[in-house]
Amino acid sequence: MGLPRSTLHWVLYELARSGWVRRARRGLYLVDETERGGPAPHPFALATALVDPSAISHWSALAHHGLTEQVPRIVTASTTKDVVTPRMRADRKDASRPDEAASTWDVGGLKIRYVRVRPEQFWGIDDVWVDEFSRVSITDRERTLLDGFVAPEVFGSLHEVVGALEEHVTEVDLARLVEYALRYGQGATIKRLGYVLEQLGTDSKVIRPLLDAPVRGYRLLDPQGLARGSHVTRWRIRDNVAA
Repeated sequence: MGLPRSTLHWVLYELARSGWVRRARRGLYLVDETERGGPAPHPFALATALVDPSAISHWSALAHHGLTEQVPRIVTASTTKDVVTPRMRADRKDASRPDEAASTWDVGGLKIRYVRVRPEQFWGIDDVWVDEFSRVSITDRERTLLDGFVAPEVFGSLHEVVGALEEHVTEVDLARLVEYALRYGQGATIKRLGYVLEQLGTDSKVIRPLLDAPVRGYRLLDPQGLARGSHVTRWRIRDNVAA
């Protein structure tokens, strides 16, 4: 609009004071029309605008793709950045606050959790229109499920991820899921996924690359579980879920 910086600061202050915009963080404002009967900013749009680059992922992406009926209370996004939220800055001065609260960004009651990934692992992402105003980055169906095998603790447990895969296995491009696992290159994830896919009756030709991937030692099927259960030599997996 050609406003000088000093005028812009005053305009933003007045707009925020009168409720036409809300300050999400320094330098980022959002238009919220809810008090006047209009739309609120889409939570996914706000989450990806707060941190750039980022993509909606994990539970939020699982729900977006219709792979779970649960409605996540927290928006989850992946990013290549080290995110320092206002709460985290405060917690450096108060060690008594829990880590989970510190890792979450709270914007007007909307809680957003960012999961850091390495730049070379930031892929499997589509740009999707989530409403008439907002186009955001979201991990695709296969990458979302893969993330469940990479970090099941973000989903609550491996059981949640396996349940989603089992219920919607016909909607998933299993060849792409296998390709993604190999591209990610984490031995535990490769064998964990392969073992589960075999249990679900997946064609042996599809999962053969996972079986052939060289991995030393045994990996726990559920990394959050106890080190117990039978050793599955074929997959180098210790099934601590069936135990």
